[in-house]
Amino acid sequence: MTENSDALDLKNGIFKSQDPKAIADSLKHSAEASNRRKSSPFRSAMSMLSFYINRAGSHLGKRQKQTLEAAKDELRKDFGREPK
Repeated sequence: MTENSDALDLKNGIFKSQDPKAIADSLKHSAEASNRRKSSPFRSAMSMLSFYINRAGSHLGKRQKQTLEAAKDELRKDFGREPK
């Protein structure tokens, strides 16, 4: 599964973390630091997270998928939006 992006420079292994807050913080930092992204930092970070979850599909364990889904809520909080 790819952890590379043309728009964002991601920290190696960030999607393997067990800490949703760390994943969200890293994605936020990468999105805000990038000048290659085409949309807002929030949309870029959320798109990258969703892309990873969707592409990994059945290769993600239940616990890791829950962690990544929780990272979505943390990312929303980081950008001052309501968690779902």
